[in-house]
Amino acid sequence: MPIDVPTAEVVSAYLAARTAGDLEAAGGWLAPTFTFQSPLLRFDDPASYLASQRGFQPLVTGLDLISALYGDGEATVIYDLHTSTPGGTQRTAEHFTVAGGRISSALMIFDASPWRS
Repeated sequence: MPIDVPTAEVVSAYLAARTAGDLEAAGGWLAPTFTFQSPLLRFDDPASYLASQRGFQPLVTGLDLISALYGDGEATVIYDLHTSTPGGTQRTAEHFTVAGGRISSALMIFDASPWRS
């Protein structure tokens, strides 16, 4: 990936690939030092994160974008994530940091109570 790719393009391409279940393409947008944190999980490298997504992505049935705010090297995206689980649709906010044309971190925020049972 070129290092001068705009933040909006990086995050949009990553989310499109992840939502489509194309984890190889999604992984191409992650920095080697990528970290991920959510109410349920934490990963300190892209390989562990992508391995976790391999089990989860088949449950994803769609994503409806509510809002996307982009700044210099950061983005906050709010969306409804549709799943084929008893939890159904999960309203989610995700904050990304981007450097050198890749996502260096993702912080996901959602109500985890439906997932804890």
